[in-house]
Amino acid sequence: MKTPLLRNLLCLGAALLTACDKPAQSASPQAGGGEVPGKGTIGVSLLTLDNPFFKTIGDSIAAEGQKHQYTTVLVSGDKDVAKQGNQIKDFIVKKVSAIVLSPCDSKSIVPVIQEANAAGIPVFTVDVPCNEPGVKIVTQVATDNLGGGKEAAAAMIEALGEAGGKVAVLHFKQVESCQLRVRGFIEVLNAHNASGKPRIEVVAELESGGAKDAGFKAAEDVLQSHADLRGIFAINDPAALGARAALEKAGKAQQIVLIGFDGQPEGKQAIKDGKIYADPIQFPDKMGVQIVDAILRHSKGESVPPQILIPTSLYRKADAEKDPSLK
Repeated sequence: MKTPLLRNLLCLGAALLTACDKPAQSASPQAGGGEVPGKGTIGVSLLTLDNPFFKTIGDSIAAEGQKHQYTTVLVSGDKDVAKQGNQIKDFIVKKVSAIVLSPCDSKSIVPVIQEANAAGIPVFTVDVPCNEPGVKIVTQVATDNLGGGKEAAAAMIEALGEAGGKVAVLHFKQVESCQLRVRGFIEVLNAHNASGKPRIEVVAELESGGAKDAGFKAAEDVLQSHADLRGIFAINDPAALGARAALEKAGKAQQIVLIGFDGQPEGKQAIKDGKIYADPIQFPDKMGVQIVDAILRHSKGESVPPQILIPTSLYRKADAEKDPSLK
């Protein structure tokens, strides 16, 4: 009689202990210790997903978020601020845990960011900042675009050598990150010219939209107005590749030095093939990881710096020739 009773009591005790242990077993440890915050959704609206750079950022956020039990909703703003505004409104309605965006227009997007602020949803920006008054951004994760523009100028000075000459900039003026690139580029050229060395003069800034077709058209236009042009700085690889096609069509590919920006696979291949002289390359995968890390830290009440900058690295033909990812 005693043995079955004792066995039953032991089984009941074991079952109760197991039930009490279950909540602790459901928590997953994260890198660095602690517990992962509750599952949530990260709403991500990027400038465009046609550009592989932004696609890499989005994919990196999704992959890193999944490691920490976050679902990611990734959409393309398609360079349309009204469309992006509606996307953010949709994120607010869905009560996402965090909103990440690269603004299509940093000024025009302010009212809808204020709506997210009022709803208590933390907003993070990636690559393209929003430094306008009246909005609350937890942090901006970006390439050091000012520093990258300075590297682009150093490459132009290196390529033109003692001859100097006239150069053009293929811009994307509505995007603040591109404004910083051009500012850094011009700052270094101004310092170079002030030193008494052979002048490198920016004779034109044309809109490229950061796209191949617009870059092609802009390069065609500047070649017609400045036949003695010696160099072009394009604010990203698609614009640079469009400009390269225009140079080849005009028979001036050997006359004009082309500097890009990004380090996309197609751009790197063009550097290896001698079609682009150099790129300050970015690291969009690191940007995605840093954004998710900032979301996690903020969710736990930790302080996050207002800006996290990732330096560029100047990538030349010698680097491309050692790059195992290229043909």
